[in-house]
Amino acid sequence: MAGVAKFSFEVDGILAPLQRTTWKFRLAWVALLAIAGWGAFAFFWQWTHGLAETGLNRPVYWGMYIGNFVFFVSISLAGTLISAILRIIHAEWRRPITRCAELITALSLLFAVVNIVVDMGRPERLLNVLRFPHGHSPILWDVISVNTYLTASIIYLFLPMIPDLAILRDRGIGWPRLYKFLALGYTGTAKQTAWLERIISIIAVVIIPIGISVHTVTAYLFATTIQPVWHSTIYGPFFVVGALYTGTATLILIMAILRKALHLEGILKDIHFNNLGLVLLAEGCLVTYFLICIYVIEITGQEPHILRVVMSEINGDFAPMFWTMIIGGILLPPILLAFKKMRTVTGCIIASSLVVVAMWIERFLIVVPTLSHPRLPWGDGMYHPTWVEWSITAACVAAFALLYMTFTKFFPIISLWEVQEGIDKAMPEVKHRYAELMPDGLETP
Repeated sequence: MAGVAKFSFEVDGILAPLQRTTWKFRLAWVALLAIAGWGAFAFFWQWTHGLAETGLNRPVYWGMYIGNFVFFVSISLAGTLISAILRIIHAEWRRPITRCAELITALSLLFAVVNIVVDMGRPERLLNVLRFPHGHSPILWDVISVNTYLTASIIYLFLPMIPDLAILRDRGIGWPRLYKFLALGYTGTAKQTAWLERIISIIAVVIIPIGISVHTVTAYLFATTIQPVWHSTIYGPFFVVGALYTGTATLILIMAILRKALHLEGILKDIHFNNLGLVLLAEGCLVTYFLICIYVIEITGQEPHILRVVMSEINGDFAPMFWTMIIGGILLPPILLAFKKMRTVTGCIIASSLVVVAMWIERFLIVVPTLSHPRLPWGDGMYHPTWVEWSITAACVAAFALLYMTFTKFFPIISLWEVQEGIDKAMPEVKHRYAELMPDGLETP
Protein backbone atom coordinates (compact mmCIF):
# COMPACT_ATOMS: atom_id res chain seq x y z
CA MET A 1 0.00 0.00 0.00
CA ALA A 2 2.99 2.30 -0.48
CA GLY A 3 3.42 2.63 3.27
CA VAL A 4 -0.17 3.75 3.97
CA ALA A 5 -2.52 0.92 4.83
CA LYS A 6 -5.29 3.05 6.30
CA PHE A 7 -6.03 6.74 6.40
CA SER A 8 -6.83 8.39 9.72
CA PHE A 9 -8.72 11.23 8.06
CA GLU A 10 -11.59 11.64 5.61
CA VAL A 11 -10.36 11.24 2.03
CA ASP A 12 -13.67 10.93 0.16
CA GLY A 13 -13.73 14.59 -0.87
CA ILE A 14 -10.15 14.42 -2.15
CA LEU A 15 -10.70 11.22 -4.15
CA ALA A 16 -14.23 12.05 -5.31
CA PRO A 17 -13.17 13.72 -8.60
CA LEU A 18 -11.13 10.63 -9.50
CA GLN A 19 -14.12 8.34 -9.08
CA ARG A 20 -17.07 10.35 -10.37
CA THR A 21 -17.83 13.45 -12.39
CA THR A 22 -20.65 15.73 -11.30
CA TRP A 23 -22.80 17.82 -13.62
CA LYS A 24 -21.39 20.98 -12.05
CA PHE A 25 -17.88 19.87 -12.96
CA ARG A 26 -18.95 19.12 -16.54
CA LEU A 27 -20.71 22.48 -16.86
CA ALA A 28 -17.74 24.42 -15.52
CA TRP A 29 -15.35 22.43 -17.72
CA VAL A 30 -17.39 23.13 -20.86
CA ALA A 31 -17.73 26.84 -20.01
CA LEU A 32 -14.00 27.21 -19.47
CA LEU A 33 -13.26 25.24 -22.62
CA ALA A 34 -15.54 27.57 -24.59
CA ILE A 35 -13.69 30.65 -23.31
CA ALA A 36 -10.34 29.03 -24.09
CA GLY A 37 -11.62 28.11 -27.56
CA TRP A 38 -12.67 31.68 -28.23
CA GLY A 39 -9.20 32.81 -27.21
CA ALA A 40 -7.69 30.28 -29.62
CA PHE A 41 -9.84 31.77 -32.38
CA ALA A 42 -8.64 35.26 -31.42
CA PHE A 43 -5.03 34.10 -31.60
CA PHE A 44 -5.64 32.55 -35.03
CA TRP A 45 -7.20 35.82 -36.14
CA GLN A 46 -4.17 37.75 -34.89
CA TRP A 47 -1.79 35.29 -36.54
CA THR A 48 -3.45 35.62 -39.94
CA HIS A 49 -4.05 39.39 -39.80
CA GLY A 50 -0.95 40.44 -37.88
CA LEU A 51 -0.36 42.47 -34.73
CA ALA A 52 -2.25 45.33 -36.33
CA GLU A 53 -5.34 43.64 -34.85
CA THR A 54 -4.04 44.51 -31.38
CA GLY A 55 -3.73 47.93 -29.77
CA LEU A 56 0.07 47.81 -30.01
CA ASN A 57 1.58 50.76 -31.85
CA ARG A 58 4.51 53.09 -31.95
CA PRO A 59 5.81 53.86 -29.38
CA VAL A 60 3.75 51.38 -27.27
CA TYR A 61 5.22 48.15 -28.61
CA TRP A 62 4.52 46.18 -25.40
CA GLY A 63 1.06 45.97 -23.89
CA MET A 64 -1.33 43.55 -22.26
CA TYR A 65 0.55 40.42 -23.32
CA ILE A 66 3.76 41.47 -21.56
CA GLY A 67 1.73 42.56 -18.54
CA ASN A 68 0.16 39.09 -18.53
CA PHE A 69 3.59 37.50 -18.82
CA VAL A 70 4.89 39.32 -15.75
CA PHE A 71 1.63 38.56 -13.90
CA PHE A 72 1.73 34.81 -14.56
CA VAL A 73 5.43 34.64 -13.70
CA SER A 74 4.69 36.44 -10.44
CA ILE A 75 1.97 33.94 -9.49
CA SER A 76 4.48 31.13 -9.77
CA LEU A 77 6.83 32.31 -7.03
CA ALA A 78 4.51 31.93 -4.06
CA GLY A 79 3.61 28.40 -5.08
CA THR A 80 7.26 27.42 -4.91
CA LEU A 81 8.40 29.45 -1.95
CA ILE A 82 5.40 28.69 0.25
CA SER A 83 5.77 24.98 -0.35
CA ALA A 84 9.58 24.85 -0.30
CA ILE A 85 10.23 27.16 2.64
CA LEU A 86 7.49 25.66 4.79
CA ARG A 87 8.80 22.19 3.99
CA ILE A 88 12.36 23.18 4.93
CA ILE A 89 11.35 24.72 8.28
CA HIS A 90 9.02 21.77 9.01
CA ALA A 91 5.89 23.90 9.34
CA GLU A 92 3.27 21.23 9.93
CA TRP A 93 0.33 23.31 8.71
CA ARG A 94 1.81 23.21 5.21
CA ARG A 95 0.88 19.59 4.53
CA PRO A 96 -2.61 20.03 2.99
CA ILE A 97 -1.62 23.01 0.84
CA THR A 98 1.71 22.01 -0.70
CA ARG A 99 0.33 20.37 -3.84
CA CYS A 100 -2.17 23.16 -4.41
CA ALA A 101 0.75 25.61 -4.38
CA GLU A 102 3.13 23.50 -6.48
CA LEU A 103 0.56 23.04 -9.23
CA ILE A 104 0.04 26.81 -9.40
CA THR A 105 3.74 27.25 -10.10
CA ALA A 106 3.88 24.80 -13.00
CA LEU A 107 0.69 26.05 -14.71
CA SER A 108 1.39 29.75 -14.27
CA LEU A 109 4.83 29.40 -15.85
CA LEU A 110 3.25 27.59 -18.78
CA PHE A 111 0.90 30.50 -19.47
CA ALA A 112 3.68 33.03 -18.96
CA VAL A 113 5.41 31.36 -21.91
CA VAL A 114 2.14 31.35 -23.87
CA ASN A 115 1.84 35.13 -23.53
CA ILE A 116 5.38 35.64 -24.80
CA VAL A 117 4.63 33.47 -27.84
CA VAL A 118 1.41 35.38 -28.51
CA ASP A 119 3.15 38.74 -28.15
CA MET A 120 5.76 37.83 -30.76
CA GLY A 121 3.28 37.86 -33.63
CA ARG A 122 5.59 35.42 -35.42
CA PRO A 123 5.84 32.50 -32.95
CA GLU A 124 7.86 30.44 -35.40
CA ARG A 125 10.78 32.78 -34.71
CA LEU A 126 10.92 31.88 -31.03
CA LEU A 127 13.74 29.38 -31.53
CA ASN A 128 15.89 32.13 -33.00
CA VAL A 129 16.64 33.18 -29.44
CA LEU A 130 18.47 29.88 -29.00
CA ARG A 131 19.74 29.56 -32.57
CA PHE A 132 21.35 33.01 -32.52
CA PRO A 133 21.92 33.73 -28.81
CA HIS A 134 23.32 37.01 -27.53
CA GLY A 135 24.76 36.66 -24.05
CA HIS A 136 24.40 40.37 -23.32
CA SER A 137 20.61 40.24 -23.85
CA PRO A 138 18.31 39.82 -20.80
CA ILE A 139 15.84 38.13 -23.15
CA LEU A 140 18.18 35.15 -23.44
CA TRP A 141 18.66 35.13 -19.67
CA ASP A 142 14.90 35.13 -19.23
CA VAL A 143 14.37 32.25 -21.66
CA ILE A 144 16.98 30.16 -19.84
CA SER A 145 15.76 31.02 -16.34
CA VAL A 146 12.05 30.52 -17.06
CA ASN A 147 12.62 27.15 -18.72
CA THR A 148 14.93 26.04 -15.90
CA TYR A 149 12.33 27.12 -13.38
CA LEU A 150 9.54 25.35 -15.27
CA THR A 151 11.55 22.11 -15.42
CA ALA A 152 12.45 22.28 -11.73
CA SER A 153 8.84 23.07 -10.80
CA ILE A 154 7.49 20.07 -12.70
CA ILE A 155 10.03 17.82 -10.96
CA TYR A 156 9.15 19.37 -7.61
CA LEU A 157 5.46 18.79 -8.30
CA PHE A 158 5.97 15.19 -9.45
CA LEU A 159 8.28 13.81 -6.76
CA PRO A 160 5.91 14.27 -3.77
CA MET A 161 3.15 12.72 -5.89
CA ILE A 162 4.90 9.35 -6.20
CA PRO A 163 3.64 7.87 -2.87
CA ASP A 164 0.08 8.96 -3.67
CA LEU A 165 0.34 7.44 -7.14
CA ALA A 166 1.43 4.16 -5.57
CA ILE A 167 -1.50 4.29 -3.14
CA LEU A 168 -3.99 4.83 -5.95
CA ARG A 169 -2.31 2.12 -8.04
CA ASP A 170 -2.58 -0.44 -5.25
CA ARG A 171 -6.18 0.43 -4.45
CA GLY A 172 -7.37 0.44 -8.07
CA ILE A 173 -8.77 3.97 -7.80
CA GLY A 174 -9.09 6.18 -10.87
CA TRP A 175 -6.56 5.26 -13.58
CA PRO A 176 -4.44 2.35 -12.25
CA ARG A 177 -2.39 1.85 -15.43
CA LEU A 178 -1.40 5.50 -15.50
CA TYR A 179 -0.51 5.42 -11.81
CA LYS A 180 1.52 2.24 -12.22
CA PHE A 181 3.61 3.90 -14.91
CA LEU A 182 4.11 7.15 -12.99
CA ALA A 183 4.74 5.53 -9.59
CA LEU A 184 8.08 4.20 -10.89
CA GLY A 185 7.83 0.99 -8.90
CA TYR A 186 7.48 2.77 -5.55
CA THR A 187 6.26 0.45 -2.78
CA GLY A 188 6.85 2.54 0.31
CA THR A 189 9.82 0.65 1.76
CA ALA A 190 11.93 2.44 4.33
CA LYS A 191 14.83 2.77 1.89
CA GLN A 192 12.65 4.18 -0.90
CA THR A 193 10.95 6.61 1.47
CA ALA A 194 14.27 7.84 2.84
CA TRP A 195 15.69 8.43 -0.62
CA LEU A 196 12.53 10.15 -1.84
CA GLU A 197 12.38 12.51 1.13
CA ARG A 198 16.06 13.30 0.74
CA ILE A 199 15.64 14.18 -2.95
CA ILE A 200 12.56 16.29 -2.22
CA SER A 201 14.49 18.18 0.45
CA ILE A 202 17.34 18.87 -1.98
CA ILE A 203 14.98 20.10 -4.71
CA ALA A 204 13.16 22.28 -2.16
CA VAL A 205 16.43 24.03 -1.33
CA VAL A 206 17.58 24.37 -4.94
CA ILE A 207 14.29 25.67 -6.31
CA ILE A 208 14.21 28.72 -4.02
CA PRO A 209 17.19 30.56 -5.60
CA ILE A 210 15.99 29.45 -9.05
CA GLY A 211 12.58 31.01 -8.39
CA ILE A 212 14.07 34.25 -7.06
CA SER A 213 16.45 34.46 -10.03
CA VAL A 214 13.55 34.15 -12.50
CA HIS A 215 11.77 37.17 -11.07
CA THR A 216 14.99 39.14 -10.84
CA VAL A 217 15.82 38.38 -14.48
CA THR A 218 12.28 39.32 -15.50
CA ALA A 219 12.88 42.67 -13.79
CA TYR A 220 16.10 43.01 -15.82
CA LEU A 221 14.03 43.02 -19.02
CA PHE A 222 12.85 46.44 -17.92
CA ALA A 223 15.61 47.73 -15.65
CA THR A 224 18.49 47.23 -18.12
CA THR A 225 16.89 49.68 -20.55
CA ILE A 226 17.12 53.47 -20.20
CA GLN A 227 13.38 53.95 -20.43
CA PRO A 228 11.92 56.36 -17.83
CA VAL A 229 10.96 54.63 -14.55
CA TRP A 230 12.16 51.20 -15.76
CA HIS A 231 15.85 52.02 -15.32
CA SER A 232 15.90 51.32 -11.60
CA THR A 233 18.03 49.24 -9.25
CA ILE A 234 15.04 48.49 -7.02
CA TYR A 235 13.10 46.57 -9.68
CA GLY A 236 14.72 43.20 -8.90
CA PRO A 237 13.65 42.91 -5.23
CA PHE A 238 10.38 44.72 -5.99
CA PHE A 239 9.42 42.09 -8.56
CA VAL A 240 10.23 39.31 -6.06
CA VAL A 241 8.10 40.86 -3.30
CA GLY A 242 5.26 41.65 -5.71
CA ALA A 243 5.35 38.08 -6.98
CA LEU A 244 5.01 36.69 -3.46
CA TYR A 245 2.07 39.01 -2.83
CA THR A 246 0.25 38.00 -6.01
CA GLY A 247 1.01 34.30 -5.68
CA THR A 248 -0.13 34.02 -2.07
CA ALA A 249 -3.42 35.73 -2.93
CA THR A 250 -3.95 33.36 -5.85
CA LEU A 251 -3.23 30.34 -3.64
CA ILE A 252 -5.81 31.51 -1.09
CA LEU A 253 -8.48 31.91 -3.79
CA ILE A 254 -7.80 28.47 -5.26
CA MET A 255 -7.82 26.87 -1.82
CA ALA A 256 -11.19 28.49 -1.11
CA ILE A 257 -12.63 27.13 -4.36
CA LEU A 258 -11.30 23.63 -3.66
CA ARG A 259 -12.58 23.74 -0.09
CA LYS A 260 -16.08 24.60 -1.29
CA ALA A 261 -16.22 22.41 -4.41
CA LEU A 262 -14.73 19.27 -2.84
CA HIS A 263 -16.11 19.78 0.67
CA LEU A 264 -12.64 19.92 2.22
CA GLU A 265 -13.58 22.03 5.24
CA GLY A 266 -12.07 19.38 7.50
CA ILE A 267 -8.69 19.49 5.74
CA LEU A 268 -8.30 23.06 4.41
CA LYS A 269 -9.21 24.53 7.77
CA ASP A 270 -9.68 28.06 9.01
CA ILE A 271 -6.19 28.02 10.53
CA HIS A 272 -4.65 27.59 7.07
CA PHE A 273 -6.44 30.69 5.81
CA ASN A 274 -5.50 32.58 8.97
CA ASN A 275 -1.82 31.69 8.51
CA LEU A 276 -1.80 32.54 4.82
CA GLY A 277 -3.65 35.75 5.67
CA LEU A 278 -0.78 36.68 7.99
CA VAL A 279 1.70 35.90 5.20
CA LEU A 280 -0.32 38.07 2.81
CA LEU A 281 -0.40 40.86 5.39
CA ALA A 282 3.40 40.84 5.72
CA GLU A 283 3.87 40.77 1.94
CA GLY A 284 1.39 43.62 1.52
CA CYS A 285 3.40 45.75 3.94
CA LEU A 286 6.57 45.01 1.97
CA VAL A 287 4.92 45.91 -1.35
CA THR A 288 3.68 49.17 0.20
CA TYR A 289 7.19 49.96 1.39
CA PHE A 290 8.70 49.33 -2.04
CA LEU A 291 6.07 51.44 -3.82
CA ILE A 292 6.67 54.32 -1.42
CA CYS A 293 10.40 54.09 -2.10
CA ILE A 294 9.88 54.03 -5.86
CA TYR A 295 7.45 56.92 -6.11
CA VAL A 296 9.12 59.16 -3.50
CA ILE A 297 12.44 58.88 -5.30
CA GLU A 298 10.89 59.39 -8.74
CA ILE A 299 8.86 62.43 -7.69
CA THR A 300 11.55 64.16 -5.62
CA GLY A 301 14.15 63.52 -8.32
CA GLN A 302 12.27 65.87 -10.66
CA GLU A 303 13.82 64.26 -13.74
CA PRO A 304 11.50 65.53 -16.52
CA HIS A 305 11.06 62.28 -18.47
CA ILE A 306 10.46 60.23 -15.32
CA LEU A 307 8.15 62.82 -13.79
CA ARG A 308 6.03 62.87 -16.93
CA VAL A 309 5.43 59.10 -16.64
CA VAL A 310 4.72 59.24 -12.91
CA MET A 311 2.27 62.13 -13.17
CA SER A 312 0.39 60.36 -15.97
CA GLU A 313 -0.33 57.69 -13.38
CA ILE A 314 -1.10 59.96 -10.45
CA ASN A 315 -3.35 62.52 -12.14
CA GLY A 316 -3.25 61.75 -15.84
CA ASP A 317 -4.70 59.21 -18.26
CA PHE A 318 -3.77 56.25 -16.04
CA ALA A 319 -4.98 57.77 -12.76
CA PRO A 320 -8.20 55.67 -12.47
CA MET A 321 -6.21 52.44 -12.78
CA PHE A 322 -3.45 53.70 -10.49
CA TRP A 323 -5.72 54.72 -7.62
CA THR A 324 -7.79 51.56 -8.01
CA MET A 325 -4.57 49.61 -7.53
CA ILE A 326 -3.35 51.69 -4.59
CA ILE A 327 -6.60 51.83 -2.64
CA GLY A 328 -8.09 48.48 -3.59
CA GLY A 329 -5.03 46.25 -3.64
CA ILE A 330 -2.27 47.94 -1.64
CA LEU A 331 -4.03 49.72 1.24
CA LEU A 332 -7.25 47.79 1.89
CA PRO A 333 -5.99 44.16 2.07
CA PRO A 334 -3.36 44.77 4.80
CA ILE A 335 -5.84 46.86 6.77
CA LEU A 336 -8.44 44.09 6.57
CA LEU A 337 -6.01 41.32 7.42
CA ALA A 338 -4.53 43.21 10.36
CA PHE A 339 -7.66 42.32 12.35
CA LYS A 340 -7.93 38.70 13.46
CA LYS A 341 -11.71 38.74 13.00
CA MET A 342 -11.17 39.45 9.28
CA ARG A 343 -8.71 36.59 8.77
CA THR A 344 -11.58 34.20 8.18
CA VAL A 345 -12.10 32.29 4.95
CA THR A 346 -14.44 35.03 3.68
CA GLY A 347 -12.13 37.83 4.77
CA CYS A 348 -9.12 36.21 3.11
CA ILE A 349 -11.11 35.70 -0.10
CA ILE A 350 -12.07 39.38 -0.20
CA ALA A 351 -8.52 40.56 0.48
CA SER A 352 -7.01 38.11 -2.02
CA SER A 353 -9.47 39.07 -4.76
CA LEU A 354 -8.52 42.72 -4.31
CA VAL A 355 -4.83 41.83 -4.42
CA VAL A 356 -5.04 39.74 -7.61
CA VAL A 357 -6.96 42.44 -9.51
CA ALA A 358 -4.72 45.22 -8.22
CA MET A 359 -1.49 43.41 -9.01
CA TRP A 360 -2.64 42.69 -12.56
CA ILE A 361 -3.27 46.43 -12.92
CA GLU A 362 0.15 47.11 -11.40
CA ARG A 363 1.80 44.91 -14.07
CA PHE A 364 -0.12 46.78 -16.76
CA LEU A 365 1.05 50.10 -15.29
CA ILE A 366 4.66 48.93 -15.27
CA VAL A 367 4.54 48.35 -19.01
CA VAL A 368 2.27 50.86 -20.70
CA PRO A 369 2.78 54.35 -19.14
CA THR A 370 6.54 54.29 -19.71
CA LEU A 371 6.16 53.34 -23.37
CA SER A 372 3.44 55.97 -23.79
CA HIS A 373 5.99 58.64 -22.77
CA PRO A 374 9.30 57.50 -24.31
CA ARG A 375 12.66 59.14 -23.76
CA LEU A 376 12.80 59.99 -27.47
CA PRO A 377 11.92 62.95 -29.70
CA TRP A 378 8.63 61.21 -30.39
CA GLY A 379 5.08 62.24 -29.60
CA ASP A 380 3.29 60.63 -26.68
CA GLY A 381 1.37 57.48 -27.50
CA MET A 382 -1.72 55.80 -26.11
CA TYR A 383 -2.64 52.17 -25.89
CA HIS A 384 -6.09 50.61 -25.83
CA PRO A 385 -6.33 46.79 -25.88
CA THR A 386 -8.58 45.37 -28.56
CA TRP A 387 -11.01 42.46 -28.41
CA VAL A 388 -8.20 40.17 -29.54
CA GLU A 389 -6.03 40.96 -26.50
CA TRP A 390 -8.93 40.78 -24.05
CA SER A 391 -10.05 37.47 -25.56
CA ILE A 392 -6.60 35.89 -25.34
CA THR A 393 -6.16 37.17 -21.77
CA ALA A 394 -9.52 35.69 -20.73
CA ALA A 395 -8.59 32.46 -22.50
CA CYS A 396 -5.34 32.18 -20.53
CA VAL A 397 -7.18 32.55 -17.23
CA ALA A 398 -9.85 30.05 -18.33
CA ALA A 399 -7.28 27.56 -19.61
CA PHE A 400 -5.36 27.84 -16.33
CA ALA A 401 -8.54 26.99 -14.40
CA LEU A 402 -9.39 24.26 -16.91
CA LEU A 403 -6.04 22.50 -16.51
CA TYR A 404 -6.22 22.86 -12.73
CA MET A 405 -9.66 21.22 -12.73
CA THR A 406 -8.48 18.50 -15.07
CA PHE A 407 -5.55 17.75 -12.76
CA THR A 408 -8.00 17.02 -9.93
CA LYS A 409 -9.68 14.41 -12.16
CA PHE A 410 -6.46 12.39 -12.44
CA PHE A 411 -4.53 13.14 -9.24
CA PRO A 412 -5.43 13.99 -5.62
CA ILE A 413 -5.03 17.73 -5.08
CA ILE A 414 -4.20 17.13 -1.40
CA SER A 415 -1.05 15.15 -0.64
CA LEU A 416 -2.51 12.08 1.06
CA TRP A 417 0.73 10.61 2.32
CA GLU A 418 2.00 13.92 3.71
CA VAL A 419 -1.18 14.51 5.69
CA GLN A 420 -1.09 10.94 7.02
CA GLU A 421 2.60 11.32 7.82
CA GLY A 422 1.74 14.41 9.83
CA ILE A 423 -0.78 12.39 11.83
CA ASP A 424 1.58 9.46 12.39
CA LYS A 425 4.93 11.16 12.91
CA ALA A 426 4.68 14.90 13.19
CA MET A 427 2.77 15.06 16.47
CA PRO A 428 5.53 13.30 18.46
CA GLU A 429 8.22 15.25 16.56
CA VAL A 430 6.59 18.59 17.34
CA LYS A 431 6.21 17.63 21.01
CA HIS A 432 9.90 16.66 21.16
CA ARG A 433 10.96 19.84 19.33
CA TYR A 434 9.14 22.14 21.74
CA ALA A 435 10.16 20.06 24.77
CA GLU A 436 13.72 21.24 24.14
CA LEU A 437 12.56 24.84 24.59
CA MET A 438 10.87 24.22 27.93
CA PRO A 439 12.60 24.87 31.30
CA ASP A 440 14.47 21.99 32.89
CA GLY A 441 12.58 20.12 35.60
CA LEU A 442 9.19 20.99 34.14
CA GLU A 443 6.51 18.72 35.52
CA THR A 444 4.29 17.25 32.81
CA PRO A 445 0.61 17.14 33.89
